[in-house]
Amino acid sequence: MTVIGLISPGQMGASIGAAVSNSGSSVIWAGDGRSEATHTRALDAGLENCGSITRLVNDSDIVLSVCPPHAAEDVARKVKQLAFSGLFVDCNAIAPQKSRLIAEQFGYQHYVDGGIVGGPAWKSKSDTRLYLSGDRSNEIAALFDNSPLHTAVIDGEIGAASAMKIVFAAYTKGTTALLTAILGVAEREGVRNVLESRWGPAFTKQAHQRVTDNSAKAWRFEGEMLEIAATFENAGLPGGFHVAAAEVFEQLAQFKNEPAANIVELLKALDQPGD
Repeated sequence: MTVIGLISPGQMGASIGAAVSNSGSSVIWAGDGRSEATHTRALDAGLENCGSITRLVNDSDIVLSVCPPHAAEDVARKVKQLAFSGLFVDCNAIAPQKSRLIAEQFGYQHYVDGGIVGGPAWKSKSDTRLYLSGDRSNEIAALFDNSPLHTAVIDGEIGAASAMKIVFAAYTKGTTALLTAILGVAEREGVRNVLESRWGPAFTKQAHQRVTDNSAKAWRFEGEMLEIAATFENAGLPGGFHVAAAEVFEQLAQFKNEPAANIVELLKALDQPGD
């Protein structure tokens, strides 16, 4: 039986672990030092707690890294330092050039580049897709057969899956930050009611729901925006818009895992303008 090591079972990671277990693989995670909420989430997903990260690396044939972008390099470095010789799959929202650097640590035959587009894939009708690139992508795709998570193997070099994730999120999450900032400016200038009257009730309701719902994930989106900015700059394009988006999401980090109750609470969280 193939043993899959999952790092780590956050909201997305737990659903990935549950999906891959459908293949008949054993899915383990390292619970030492993790919160009660994480333990509960992993248990609900049917994951086996192996204790330490050392045990996870030693026992796994494949390691799936599903973590916030800012932690991706540290996770890869730790796994490599523990002399992992299996297949490492980075599923994080990182710049394609960063994914290629991580691939060089493991060797291209021991690495698959991944990018997840969509939310946690718990339901059979989920539209969440795991994009994969690299020579051994089909091996990983096969693990998710008959699961709620769809896979798509992209032809091309390692980094293509990360690039797909980056360009998709550049619009979906970047425009969420822009919309948040627009509402913040309108509120401070006393014209939000006028703006929303011009938008109309349907779009206004949609805008409020979009920015409040995403506030619980702003702490993760901050790092993702910086990865997007780095990708744009690496392509010779300005990254400043997404650096600014990261700053907007940073101001909403207080809502980690618990979204703002309403638009008024969210707008109060935005920093006050300087003197």
